[in-house]
Amino acid sequence: MYLVASFHYCLHTEMAIAKVEQLGIKKKHILAVPLEKRGETRNIFDTIHHADGISMFDGGAILGSVGMVLGVIYGFVLTWGPVVWGLIGLACGFLAGFLLDHYFRKLSHSKERRYDSDAELFLIVHCDENKAEEVKKALWDHLALGVAVLPDYN
Repeated sequence: MYLVASFHYCLHTEMAIAKVEQLGIKKKHILAVPLEKRGETRNIFDTIHHADGISMFDGGAILGSVGMVLGVIYGFVLTWGPVVWGLIGLACGFLAGFLLDHYFRKLSHSKERRYDSDAELFLIVHCDENKAEEVKKALWDHLALGVAVLPDYN
C-alpha cells in the first residue's frame, strides 16, 4: 500500500519520518517531495481569469463614500458648493483607502515570506497492508494536513 501525506515543512515532518522508520519501514520505501513556491509577486488588480480573493477596492470604496458624505455636508458652508466638495472627498477618500489597502497587503505579504509558512511537503510511504494503520496513525499524530491511502496494484 501507498500512504501519501501532506505536511507543512517543519520539525513535525522530520519526527513523522523518524516514527515511520521506527515502525519498521525502510528508508528506501519513504519518499519526501518538497513543493517549490511560486517566485513571482502577486498582481495588484484581479483579472477575469484570475482572482486571489483580496480586493484592493474595498477600502477605497468605504473611505471614498465617507469622504464624499463629509464633502457634501461641509460643501454647504464652503465656497465651491456640495457637489464639487463631494467629488473631492470621494477622490481623496478612495485614494487614501486604496493606498492603505496596498500598504497592509505589502506588510502581510512580507510577513508571509519571513515565516515561510506556505512551504509544503508530500510524504509517500510504501508499506504492507498490516502496517498501514500504524503508519497512518503516526502521520496524523505528527500534524499531517491530510493523508490518503492508495492500494498497491502489483
